[in-house]
Amino acid sequence: MTDVKLAVIYYSSTGTNHNMANVAAEAAKDMGAEVRVLKVPELAPEEAIASNAGWKAHYEATRDVPTASAADLEWADAIIFSVPTRFGNVPSQMKQFLDTMGGLWAQGKTVNKVVSAMSSAQNPHGGQEATILALYTSMYHWGAIVVAPGYTDQALFAAGGNPYGTSVTAVEGGAIDDAAVAAIQHQARRVVTVAQWVKAGQAASR
Repeated sequence: MTDVKLAVIYYSSTGTNHNMANVAAEAAKDMGAEVRVLKVPELAPEEAIASNAGWKAHYEATRDVPTASAADLEWADAIIFSVPTRFGNVPSQMKQFLDTMGGLWAQGKTVNKVVSAMSSAQNPHGGQEATILALYTSMYHWGAIVVAPGYTDQALFAAGGNPYGTSVTAVEGGAIDDAAVAAIQHQARRVVTVAQWVKAGQAASR
């Protein structure tokens, strides 16, 4: 199969989306993909982070995680985003990152990237679906190929049935239950598979 380069790009304040990103990365690696797990820059001031023990602990624990850049997006054949919801929308940290990719977009280097997204919130109906759809709107402008999980595996139903992307209810410490893990794994495998098809088709058309 065609090798796939996957960037798993996340924002996480207390660990949930970091853990989701790592689950997706491991599933993709098991399929032979070359994977980079990357965080977007934190915009919150140090005093705000320090005011929340869980946020501060996660911030300190992930200082060594590489920060995503335009070069990473250019490198990737496929991208999985993982973000919490902020009032039913993409958090400002991820939005700023996307907004700084205008130069890459203007060069046509976001076209045909295979993309998918995941989300979390503090309760089961906290805006996860709206957040994913908001992120996908930017992807349509990029000319990317959105690969949602849909209902392509029973794991999606067990994890709550979100067809747009795996979503979880955040708990203290960022733990993810087995049902969500299975859904994330399926979503990652689906992204890698579709990216393989796209790369193979592009190679055949040259």
